Amino acid sequence: MVAIVVVAAITIFGDVGVSTVGSFIADGGGEGLQGSLPTFQAQIFGLFDTLAGNWSLILSTAILLAAVGLIESLMTLNLIDDMTETRGSGNRECVAQGGANILNGLFGGMGGCAMIGQSIINVNSGGRGRLSGIVAAMALLGFVLFGAPLIEQIPIAALVGVMFMVVIGTFAWSSFRILHKIPMADAIVLITVSAVTVWQDLAIAVIVGVIMSALVFSWQNATMIRARKRIKENGTKVYEIWGPLFFGSSQSFNSKFDFKEDPDTIEIDFIESKVGDHSGIEALQGVTNKYLALGKKVKLTHLSPECQMILVKANPMFKDIIETSIEDPRYHVVTDLLDSEV
Repeated sequence: MVAIVVVAAITIFGDVGVSTVGSFIADGGGEGLQGSLPTFQAQIFGLFDTLAGNWSLILSTAILLAAVGLIESLMTLNLIDDMTETRGSGNRECVAQGGANILNGLFGGMGGCAMIGQSIINVNSGGRGRLSGIVAAMALLGFVLFGAPLIEQIPIAALVGVMFMVVIGTFAWSSFRILHKIPMADAIVLITVSAVTVWQDLAIAVIVGVIMSALVFSWQNATMIRARKRIKENGTKVYEIWGPLFFGSSQSFNSKFDFKEDPDTIEIDFIESKVGDHSGIEALQGVTNKYLALGKKVKLTHLSPECQMILVKANPMFKDIIETSIEDPRYHVVTDLLDSEV
């Protein structure tokens, strides 16, 4: 940080050929920073006809920028909540940021979002309330209105150094120490998301991470489904299903049943399982149809009301084989029993 201050001072007060913000803007054909209040850009409403063939590019870019802004703001909110032991409103943050960016665009400004580096500096400096955000906004407004000539003299190297310090301060370096302690799948997701963030952008990295995590979760749960088997005194064979029944576990679910060797009455108990999606419905329907085709009786017990609803909605046949007279077991603590006796 001291080196950055020294470079900035030498550049501003000395005659050193260092690229500054002003020279960078001039090289790009700009007129320099304008220290004035923005004006309403009414002419943008007359550009709809000229942009007829470019709406796909405009909308895709807008969605990408909005996603990046929202993701970074929500990540910043979670980080600040952890640091201050409070709980912010993510919905309010998203609505406020979206409204501010729309209004900002009407005045020719650039979209923005919460910044992790600035927020951490603010919190570490003691800022906890709305006043800290107001002071930061007013200070930035003052810099833009009255400090434009000085901002043009800031060397690009100093800004690069600041950004490097923000990266160093916000990156979770502790992740490297836990790579060998977490599951291999989680380590692969962590490394992939970090690489995609550098290669593309934060929005694409988050999408890739969500997809990879969902696939890992599906794969792990696909191997967790079990079927405990027992025979009742009346000869009914009970399959007690354990684990979620969804597209990933449907094939394993089908392999649990011995259709030809099973007795004439079958009970499939879902007290520790749930039907998760349409593939699970089809798997359950295929099992029941095979038993019915062999002339055997099937009953489905301990299905949750939600599972019963989606099964009957998918196929009215389930209404006849779902057993509703058997209630789910209810477990009470000792105090409940004592209160009822009193």
